Amino acid sequence: MKKDYQKTLTACYLGFITQAITANFTPLLFLRFHTYYGISLGKIALIPTAFFITQLLIDLFCAVFVDAIGYRRSVVLSEVTSCLGLAGLAVLPDLFADPFVGILICVIIYAIGSGLIEVLCSPIVEACPFDHKDAVMSLLHSFYCWGSVGVILLSTLFFAVFGIEHWKIMACVWALVPFYNIYNFATCPIERLTEEGKEMTVFDLAKKPLFWMAVVLMVCAGASELSMAQWASAFTEAALGFSKTVGDLIGPCLFAVMMGISRVLYGRYGAKMNLIRFMIGSGILCLCCYLTASLSDNPVFGLIGCILCGFSVGIMWPGTISVTSPRLPDGGTALFAMLAMSGDLGGAFGPSLVGMAAQQSGDNMRSGMLFGCIFPLILVIILLILDRSLVKKKDR
Repeated sequence: MKKDYQKTLTACYLGFITQAITANFTPLLFLRFHTYYGISLGKIALIPTAFFITQLLIDLFCAVFVDAIGYRRSVVLSEVTSCLGLAGLAVLPDLFADPFVGILICVIIYAIGSGLIEVLCSPIVEACPFDHKDAVMSLLHSFYCWGSVGVILLSTLFFAVFGIEHWKIMACVWALVPFYNIYNFATCPIERLTEEGKEMTVFDLAKKPLFWMAVVLMVCAGASELSMAQWASAFTEAALGFSKTVGDLIGPCLFAVMMGISRVLYGRYGAKMNLIRFMIGSGILCLCCYLTASLSDNPVFGLIGCILCGFSVGIMWPGTISVTSPRLPDGGTALFAMLAMSGDLGGAFGPSLVGMAAQQSGDNMRSGMLFGCIFPLILVIILLILDRSLVKKKDR
């Protein structure tokens, strides 16, 4: 029987939507946790820290153990843990004397799922016999963007209609997405990315200059994306003078929409483009967006810089994967895990550095954003070096 790889692709689409749910739903409840459970803001600040640290540990875990456990078991586990973590938010906090303990347990459980999804979905799609895989990969990653927008808008609408006090129902509703996707991953065709026994180890990868260039690209991609995404709301409010509501909706939401549009466009027309040149152009646009947001005295231009930044960073993460994977064909799970970890490192430290730069300049968000220019600048330099080296190899 002919294998239905479209089912595999659909499962991975829902996987990235699941990851978007785990990353974006709980932050919408931070104020509710503070007022209803009496959890201090200092403790609440540990929630995203626990989420990202867990993801980083899972990235390292995947590099060593996933090939032994198997892709299917691992990716089914990603949906099971995501479902349990989200549904657990409705139950566990009330079972502990300190509700924060229950919340943190749920966050760690669904962060395990999110980390597995991040590492596994890309190589699963890469192993499928699709044409123009770089375009397919870009479209795949766009579903994280659409998932983020959907979670923010639909959750906000639910809270507006039914009240924030019914947030536990919404947590269970979002848990249905990974619950349904357990069946998809359990039954869809999944191929091995490399022949058994031929996968490169992390130590093998470390001997390849291309691997280290890809690591730097992923760090810069994660930092360029999340530095603007996480500070967009505060920046539009504090530096550009927009209201809190406008800052929340226009900042993160339109940023995610533009990032999704970028990935869909490359997914649609990528077969006709040179991926590295497209990434160079995107990096230059990203640099211009950071400069516009930080230096423009006109708040409208500053806002346009924030929004267009979403479009500029869209191709960076999936593009780096697509550039690297075919040139290191035996990289296997270790390659995808290390690239994911590098992107997470950039996403974890980039926004912190921007925040520290703003603090050092007297809480000036414009100065923080100006410091953020370093990430797309380094990315463009590495891409130019990579493009030049590939052209030389082609001419030989």
